[in-house]
Amino acid sequence: MTLQNEPINREQQKKKYCRFKKNGIKYIDYKDANFLLKFVNDQGKILPRRLTGTSQKFQRKVTQAVKRSRHLALLPYQSDSLK
Repeated sequence: MTLQNEPINREQQKKKYCRFKKNGIKYIDYKDANFLLKFVNDQGKILPRRLTGTSQKFQRKVTQAVKRSRHLALLPYQSDSLK
């Protein structure tokens, strides 16, 4: 039986990591809309770093790529059913 006020073990939570550093990705292609959809929620908002685990350097690049693909109409600015 577990108590409700018991703190969560940090070791049990999955450690967040930057997928770009791990895979050695240096350039984020704004034309790859399917890849950029992983960083956008259902409403079309860009997900923050604390949710994706992306480093600050690559979060800026992801944000710029999403904005560029929106400008070229590869991604919608907002949507009710994006995924």
